[in-house]
Amino acid sequence: MTTIKHLFDNNKQWAAKVAEQDPEFFKGLSEQQSPKYLWIGCSDSRVPANELLGMQPGEVFVHRNIANQVIHTDLNCLSVIQYAVDVLKVQHIIVCGHYGCGGVAASLDDNSHGLIDNWLRHIEDVHRYHKEKMDKETDEKARINLLCELNVIEQVANVCNTTTLLNAWERKQDITVHGLVYNLHDGILKDLNVSASNKV
Repeated sequence: MTTIKHLFDNNKQWAAKVAEQDPEFFKGLSEQQSPKYLWIGCSDSRVPANELLGMQPGEVFVHRNIANQVIHTDLNCLSVIQYAVDVLKVQHIIVCGHYGCGGVAASLDDNSHGLIDNWLRHIEDVHRYHKEKMDKETDEKARINLLCELNVIEQVANVCNTTTLLNAWERKQDITVHGLVYNLHDGILKDLNVSASNKV
């Protein structure tokens, strides 16, 4: 039987290192959760929210799924958004995709991928909405990256149209929604300049 003992060893080393650097860290972390940011990102293991933002545990509330989607029938994602907005009172919601996303790439091919095909259908819709723009891009890698950006923009709009956000903005709660794309090749985030808030 294969074990995961090495993960427990890694955890003990990490906890000891953190405690050595800041003896009060875990005490403070255990007593409250007050992040200013909700991160909605891709499940891809190469895109760790806290690390690429240079933030510590407790500073970012995180939801991840295949291709960073916000679907209006996904009660998991909607519940995370509601908790972040209504309870944690986050000030920023970040939707972050990444270039070369496997989910986005899979939505562009004609192959069956199993259960995930139902999930990818939403990205196929984004492709359909922007068919003319997508058809102008002939390089396959560039097409995938373009759709990664268009998908983030669509998901920002979806966040903004949730009842949670609409209600929060109605009561003048200060929340801004941002759309970013992460580049795996250099570790840099790109702002898609689609930030939205209730401020006019």
